[in-house]
This record gives sequence, C-alpha cells and structure tokens, in this order.
Amino acid sequence: MKLLDANVLLYAYNADSPHHEACRDWLEAALNDEETVALPWQTLLAFVRIATNSRAVSKPLTSDAACAIVNQWLGRTNVTTVGYGERFWEIFRQQVGEAKVSGPLVSDAALAALTIEQGATLYSTDRDFRRFPKLKLVDPLQAEKT
Repeated sequence: MKLLDANVLLYAYNADSPHHEACRDWLEAALNDEETVALPWQTLLAFVRIATNSRAVSKPLTSDAACAIVNQWLGRTNVTTVGYGERFWEIFRQQVGEAKVSGPLVSDAALAALTIEQGATLYSTDRDFRRFPKLKLVDPLQAEKT
C-alpha cells in the first residue's frame, strides 16, 4: 500500500513547483495502478490548507477547488483514507523517542507511525523522514530515476 505525504500531492497540483511534472506524472500513474493508495486525513487536510494559502503557493486554489480535487481522489476505486488505529500511540512514542524529534517534526513522526501501523510504504519528497529507521520510504522523484 502506498501512503502519500501532502508534498507529493501539492507538487502535483502546483505548476510553479520544479517538481510539478515529475510528481504529477507519478501521482497519475499511482492513481491508475491497482495498488492501493492510502490518503491519511492529515495529508488531505494539509493539502487543502496549503494549496489554498497565498503565502504558501503563488497561485492558491479556492477552497471549493481544493475540496473538489480531494473528492476526485476519494472517488477512485484504489484510493482509501486511513486514520490512527489502536497501535498508533505506542508506535508514535517509539518514533519520537528513537528519532529524538520535537516541534514541527512531531507531525512527521505521526505520519511515520501511521505508515508503520498500516504496514504501508510512505511516498514523500521530504528527506526528514529518513530519520525514522523502521519506516519504509520512497521518494517519487528518486524512484523515477531508478
């Protein structure tokens, strides 16, 4: 199962990003593949929050447009949403302790813990996730080069 970080989605929809084309192509292929694409609620909320923020992107989407994009993803047969399960807290605490994270990296630890709990692979361009040794991680920008 491919679990996605918000940055992959944001790059795919931000034409001004230098990673736009690669992430757009990768996302399109993932959405058309048979393998399950897992979209955590925190990823979807981050997409809507950042894609509509004029301080984060030069051409922000309207809230309606961002939500319509999310609806399109959720309408795909191979896309599912995922939330925290019973083992999340223990895995999260372990990730925070082992990686010695604090501040903004706590959100990364939560996404790493969720990915581990789900038995998934996280797809992200964020190098900060490398600090979590138990996390299966793929950078879509690097994956296309191999």
